[in-house]
Amino acid sequence: MEFAKPLPSYLVTRYHGWKATSYAENQGWYRRLATEGQRPRAMVISCCDSRVHVTSIFGADQGEFFIHRNIANLVPPYAPDGDYHGTSATVEYAVTVLKVSHLIVLGHSQCGGVQGCIDMCKGHAPTLEAKDSFVGRWMDILKPKFDLVAEIEDDDHQARQFERQAVVASLENLMTFPFISEAVKGDSLSLHGLWTDIGEGGLECYDPKAGLFQKV
Repeated sequence: MEFAKPLPSYLVTRYHGWKATSYAENQGWYRRLATEGQRPRAMVISCCDSRVHVTSIFGADQGEFFIHRNIANLVPPYAPDGDYHGTSATVEYAVTVLKVSHLIVLGHSQCGGVQGCIDMCKGHAPTLEAKDSFVGRWMDILKPKFDLVAEIEDDDHQARQFERQAVVASLENLMTFPFISEAVKGDSLSLHGLWTDIGEGGLECYDPKAGLFQKV
C-alpha cells in the first residue's frame, strides 16, 4: 500500500503532547472505558465542518457522546434497500445497541453543504447537479425544504433559515425509522434539534409546538 504516507510531523508532536499530559493525568478513566465499554447517554449528529466542535460546546469528556458527522448534519429517510447507509447504520447502533436516551441533531451557521443546496435549487451549481456528485446527491435530502425559504430575499438570512430547516428535516426523517419512532413513543428516547452560531457562540433549540428555534 504505497500510497499511505507517515503522519505529518505536527500531528505526531501533538499526539505525544496529549499522551504526556491529558492521557497521563486520566489513565484510569481511559483504561476503564477500554475494559468496560462505552455507555453514552446521548448521540449527536453534527456537520463535518471543522469549526463545529461538539465536545467543546458541551464540555463533554470521552465516553459521553456517541458522535456521527456528515455533510450538513443530515439524516436520510428510512430506506432498507441494501445500499450503503453510514448515517442510518450509526443511528441504528446508537438506539438499538447503546440505548442512548437522547438523540441530538446539531446544525450550524455558514454551512457549506446547505449553501450548496441553495445554489442547486437556484440553478447555480451544475457541478453539484451532476449524477456523479456525492455531495450533490446527499444534499438532495434537503431540497424539498427549500420552498419554505425560497421567498426570503436577503441571502444571508435565507441561508441561516435553511440551515435550521436542515435540522428539522433530519428530525422528521429520524421519525421514519421504526425503532426510533417506537423508542420516542415509549419515552425511552428524546429527539432534540439545535443550531449554533459559530461566530457568536450562540445556541438555539427547536420548539416543535412553536415551529421556531429558541435561544438556549
